Amino acid sequence: MRALLIALVLFSPLPALCQSPDKEPAAILEFGGAASINPGDSTSSFGPSFAVEFTPIEHWLEIEAGVTPLFRSHATEWDTDALFKKPWTLSRKTEFMAGVGPEWVHSNQSGSKPNSIAGEGALDFMFWPTGRHRFGCYLEPSYDYNFMRGHEQSAGVSGGLLIAVP
Repeated sequence: MRALLIALVLFSPLPALCQSPDKEPAAILEFGGAASINPGDSTSSFGPSFAVEFTPIEHWLEIEAGVTPLFRSHATEWDTDALFKKPWTLSRKTEFMAGVGPEWVHSNQSGSKPNSIAGEGALDFMFWPTGRHRFGCYLEPSYDYNFMRGHEQSAGVSGGLLIAVP
């Protein structure tokens, strides 16, 4: 019983909650909206965007995993991506990241393959109203290149709310 109590104290999440305010959060949640346009046929689509971002190597690598359902007339496309980003701190309240990564695209559009693989490049601007990095907002322009479905290309932008997880 004593060993269990000691293990609970040593491995409990309390030390993480007591970290100093200058430490990097364990993760950052992104909730927002997205818009995308395909320059080839001028179709546009809109939808919500959800992602989680974490930092495995401080000042060098951030990984973002997200999902975005995009809606347009008579079709829905689900984009699921993993971006590997290099961060730069521009000021105490502003961060910039550039990243690339793979994307899985699932679509119910008639006449096209339902699943395909794409590549994505994105620029991520994060704005924090206070230096504590608890809540903020982001703006993320991106470019997608689909390797399978007719080599479709699209330009998009997403933006919304940031919530830091201690």
